[in-house]
Amino acid sequence: MKTPAKIIYSFVLVFLVTVLFSSFRGQGPEYSKSIAATKPFFPYQKAGLTGRQAAAHLLSRFTYGSKEGDVDALVKMGLEKWFQQQLDGKLEDDSLNLMLSKFEDINLSNTEVENKYPRQPKVLRMAIKEGFINKDSVNKGDRKAYREQIRTYMEKKGFKQEQELLRQFINQKILRAAYTHNQLKEMLTDFWFNHFNVSLTKNQCASFVPAFERDIIRPNVTGKFSDLLLATAKSPAMLIYLDNFTSTGQPVVLAGEDEQMSKVEKLVKKRVPQKKKQGGLNENYAREVMELHTLGVDGGYTQSDVTQAARILTGWTLAPMGEDGYGASMQKIIDNVGEENLKKRGFVKDGDFLFVPNRHDNEEKTVLGKHFAAGGGYEEGLNLLNMLAQHPSTAKFIAKKIATRFVNDNPPQSLIDKMARTFTRTDGDIREVLMTMVTSVEFWSPAALREKTKSPFELAISAVRGLDADIIQPYQLFNWINRMGQKMYYYQAPTGFPDRGQYWINTGSLLNRMNFGLALAGQRIPGVKINLSALNHHHEPESAEAALVIYGKLIMPERNLSETIKRLKPMLNDPSLSIKVADAAEKTTPQQEPNMMGEQTAPVKPVAKALVNNNTMLAQVVGVIIGSPEFQRK
Repeated sequence: MKTPAKIIYSFVLVFLVTVLFSSFRGQGPEYSKSIAATKPFFPYQKAGLTGRQAAAHLLSRFTYGSKEGDVDALVKMGLEKWFQQQLDGKLEDDSLNLMLSKFEDINLSNTEVENKYPRQPKVLRMAIKEGFINKDSVNKGDRKAYREQIRTYMEKKGFKQEQELLRQFINQKILRAAYTHNQLKEMLTDFWFNHFNVSLTKNQCASFVPAFERDIIRPNVTGKFSDLLLATAKSPAMLIYLDNFTSTGQPVVLAGEDEQMSKVEKLVKKRVPQKKKQGGLNENYAREVMELHTLGVDGGYTQSDVTQAARILTGWTLAPMGEDGYGASMQKIIDNVGEENLKKRGFVKDGDFLFVPNRHDNEEKTVLGKHFAAGGGYEEGLNLLNMLAQHPSTAKFIAKKIATRFVNDNPPQSLIDKMARTFTRTDGDIREVLMTMVTSVEFWSPAALREKTKSPFELAISAVRGLDADIIQPYQLFNWINRMGQKMYYYQAPTGFPDRGQYWINTGSLLNRMNFGLALAGQRIPGVKINLSALNHHHEPESAEAALVIYGKLIMPERNLSETIKRLKPMLNDPSLSIKVADAAEKTTPQQEPNMMGEQTAPVKPVAKALVNNNTMLAQVVGVIIGSPEFQRK
């Protein structure tokens, strides 16, 4: 016989899943068919959209969520002008910059990170070398006392734990997405980071990930694809993540070296690891740059092409960074020999990247039918990446990936073809490809409207933007996003997070999304403050049903909400809804691992009484709206 608790849980689970899943079956909203007299640059009228509906669609796809008044402002400005402005990405962000100023380490160079956030093995070596810790006590004795010694030593040296850097990095991402006026630039930063994914799960490259996003991805999101590809290939985060920094070829001694060059060769051979008889060549990056970054899995390359490309990219490694950090042995060579002499020998140093010629395979190669003559050195790699960036398969692959992100999980081939032609014609100009997409009728078609599902990150940010939240503790939102199934920057595979709705939607995730909505509206997420009454200009709705209509239109403008309201009504008047949803979500969610700060991210439990400026009824109504299937769509 079932207990009352089990009966309640079963009822809630069946009811919610039935309501929520039924709404993810492609039931599209109805739209007004009125058409303005003049044909706009954006052909939304062909799809039967009004200017306001078109504005709402733009906001849903190219921002992390609209705020009250955004539709009016966009219509007044003009849709085309707004999009051009977003492509430029140069709007003032003074308020955001003030918020970010308290995260003092998010702008550190990789060298500064190496010096301030050394890894534990390095700290231990230094502490032993300086006599601060006895090496014989490392694996013996009181572990608590040992950890205290390490902590004291780090404080004395001014070192910090790497987790603090990563926490600041995650905090800034949430604040940027929530508050920047350059919304498209931030969305494209997220898109391209996911395309060129590197993961914090690989400890060796974790500390370089903040600079990867800041210096490699964000500045290049609307530029030439070839520039973005090359920048990622030479970044420390990517070099380490896909192991190319260790990839070596057979050293070749060139004839006619003078005495100075011979010294250089000897120093390099002594300081820099050489290829062993077995191993040395690493194909990880070469494979992923073809399969994931450029051509696509069906792009026409073979295993031989992967091997040959890997040989071309041997010698691509890290420049010296930090005191006794990565590349420290090479720094001694530079100091002894001088950069000019190394440059004459074929070394190439570009920021944190270094090409080391004696680690390069100097024999001839062939990739995708193109012959690379022997002795090509660093230029071989440039030519290879440029060839991949300009390949017809790359044009199609990138066009489809952009269209999948911003149009539909299964974008029409006609749109992909248009975008691919623009990619080829403009030599991979991302800005022009985006413009082709948004000026195509397919972007505005009923098959595209509200047919994308928000990721947990997009859901959380769109909710706080729609409710005009004051985010004081961004990391609290990260914990909730993680609980809903997306641990940002921790996706281990180089594929990045899948960009299809079916990946995000299952029983547990739907319940957790509803749980999040109720917790946010009920002000049960620490450090995230909202004022629901202020959203409606302090006019109190007459009933729960009236509140559902009013706040539904505020949070989801220009949508036909009749079916949504009908589905959500039964959930409005249950005083135990928050508790039932939280319990159901907890039962369907796997046990959370401690987060990167060692904190257990336990579910947030509902509280009995309402909080300031939010009565229980209104908080429940708004929470239900945020957790609803219609709000999950964009």
